[in-house]
Formats: sequence, C-alpha cells, structure tokens
Amino acid sequence: MKPWHTGAQSRAAALTAPPGSATAPPERLRIGWLLSKAERIAAGSIGIGALVLALKATAWWLTGSAALYSDALESIVNVVASAVALWALRVAAKPADANHTYGHDKAEFFAAVVEGVFIVVAAVSILQHAWASWQNPVPFDMPGPGIAANFVATLINAGWGSYLLRQGRALRSAALTADGRHVVSDVVTSVAILAGVAAVLLSGRLWLDPLIAAAAAVHVLWSGMSMISQSAGGLMDAAPAADVVDRIRRLVADNAEGAIEAHDLRTRYTGKVTFVEFHMVVPGSMAVAEAHAICDRVEAALKTAMQGAIVTIHVEPEGKAKHHGVIVL
Repeated sequence: MKPWHTGAQSRAAALTAPPGSATAPPERLRIGWLLSKAERIAAGSIGIGALVLALKATAWWLTGSAALYSDALESIVNVVASAVALWALRVAAKPADANHTYGHDKAEFFAAVVEGVFIVVAAVSILQHAWASWQNPVPFDMPGPGIAANFVATLINAGWGSYLLRQGRALRSAALTADGRHVVSDVVTSVAILAGVAAVLLSGRLWLDPLIAAAAAVHVLWSGMSMISQSAGGLMDAAPAADVVDRIRRLVADNAEGAIEAHDLRTRYTGKVTFVEFHMVVPGSMAVAEAHAICDRVEAALKTAMQGAIVTIHVEPEGKAKHHGVIVL
C-alpha cells in the first residue's frame, strides 16, 4: 500500500468533533464560532428584509407605479433568500458524518443557486407587470409619500448590504456573500427606479414607468444568472482563483526542504474549507520519519496561511519523479 500523510488524527478531530467539545481542536472551535456568527447575521437579514419589504410594498400601494412594484417584488425575494441562507448556514454548521465525510459546507453554494433562481423568477414577473402597465398606463396616486417610503428602504438596504458583503468575505461564507450581492444589486435598482419615477413625475410621460420597470428586470435577471454561475462553480468543485493556487505552490516550495519535487497538485474549495492534495517525491533512502516531518512542516505552513485548509500529501520515492510541478530540491 502506498504511504499517505493526512494528519489523520487532527483531521478526524477537526471534521467530527462538535464545536465547543473538549476534544475539538482550536481550528474547529473557531469555525464553529464563525458559523454561529454567520447564522445570527442571516437571521438579522430576515428581519431587515421584512422591514424593507413593508416600506417598498407601501410605496407601491401608495403610487401604483410599475417600477416601484418591481422594487417591492425583489424585496420579497430578499426575504426568501435570507431564510434559505439561514437554513444553509445551519446545515453547513453540522459536523461531518458517515454519509458526508467531507462535511456539509456545500449547502451554502446550494443556497446561493436557489437564491439566484428566485431572482430570475422575480425578473420574469417584473417583465410581465411592466408589459401590463405599458398597455394600460395609469397616473400615480400619492407619489410624495410613496417615494419617501422607498427612499428610506433604500438607505436601510445600502447599509445592510455593505455589512453583509464585509462579513461574508471575513467569514468566507458563500451564502452571506450571495445575500450581500443581491441586496447591493437591489440598492442599485432602487436608486435607478427612484430617479426614473421622479422623471415620470416631472415630465408627465407615464410610458416611462413600465420602461423603467423593464430595465430593472433586465438588471435583476443579470444579477440572478451571475449568482447561479458563480455558485455552480463551487458545487462543481472548481479550483480556487489562480492567485490562491500560486500561493499554495510557493508555500510548498518554501517549506518542503529535503524533498525533490511536488506534483499533481489539486485544489478545491467548499465554503470555508480549502482542500489541497498533491504528491511529494523524496529520496528513496530517506527514512519514513524524516519524510513525515517534511509533510508536517508543509501541512503546518498551509494551515497557518489558509484557515480551515485540509491537506493530503502522497509521499513517493524519487523513481516516481515527473520532473514537473513544484521543484523543491
């Protein structure tokens, strides 16, 4: 059997020990805390989304504007998406089990895809409403209070969307990042819609209202398709960005002194965890303990630089060298 170095004891503990238990290693304790914080933020998103939805629905009810209807409909998607994100974060927080030996982190990517689908559905509904308003335009009822309600909702969304993006990046949460991008996209749409509604009021050209709604729908559709595309990459085990892969290669080269080369590097990311696998070639006369020490050094460097990394190194004798990859001799 070929020798494998996986840091078996620490890896098993990190994947299976529940956060907060006495046996859970420090990195698992930290990941558990991060997930708990992410869940709290997602729950807050539901409350903020419901408040914004109430304000925007009021704006539409006061004015009857097709453009403001599109804004209110997207806010419904925000609330649903936040609920899905909370569910995904709770699933992702579960430790690995017999059926999911690599954990449940991909639930976040699944939630982001679901959110993208909801956004696309909302865009189609907005287009349908815009078409109906184009065929039968009606004047606004109470534009002043309606615009004011929508403006307040947009300010709330701007602050919350910025916060979600910062926390999503800090916690490496695909669900929170997707939610933040959606909220920020909603803000851009709202600003354009408010400007358009103002233009309708100033010009008296009612046909501008459904056109603005249709333009908002196109923007929402693009946002949803982009979200689906990006999240599908995570579900399909796409490799991290090129700069991350280059960083891994440098870390291996800088910390594998005594080995000959490292090749067949494979990486993928799942939520907060980055999986790194490669073959390391060592001199045939090297003792197992010495080769193991090199692997420990490389693994420690990767885990220090990349929080939540899980490293698997296959040690091979020098006859297996391919003379490509990371040269470390």
